[in-house]
Amino acid sequence: MKIVIVGCGRVGGLLATELNAHGHQIAAVDFNQRSFRHLPLDFKGQTILGTGIDEDVLRNAGITEADVFIAVTDDDNTNIMAGQIAQTVYKVPQVIVRIYDPVRADIYRNLGLNVICPTRTVAGLIEEQVLGVESLRRPF
Repeated sequence: MKIVIVGCGRVGGLLATELNAHGHQIAAVDFNQRSFRHLPLDFKGQTILGTGIDEDVLRNAGITEADVFIAVTDDDNTNIMAGQIAQTVYKVPQVIVRIYDPVRADIYRNLGLNVICPTRTVAGLIEEQVLGVESLRRPF
């Protein structure tokens, strides 16, 4: 698959590395050249310096042929805008965006974006562990 990843920080770099190792064609986009240090030296994908909401940058990354578009910058607004561009302008079949704010995540999920909210995910995992520990302490 052709996958465009906007944001090459820890998460984007790891995704690009893992998906590339599985044989997928990866284009990693970031506005900070130093972010590409999260990629291994043997990374076979494409790296594009620029912002994920610039259509020239996105076209250079191959968005017109992309099967998957992933936006994982550290900015919710950038991820939302990039995801909407990928979904509405370029009709990318699968668009995934990371949104930290749970309220905004719900809003954009209801508007049709495939949203991952790490804030909600981590809180849920911790809650499960806390409640699991509490249930073990209760007498039967």
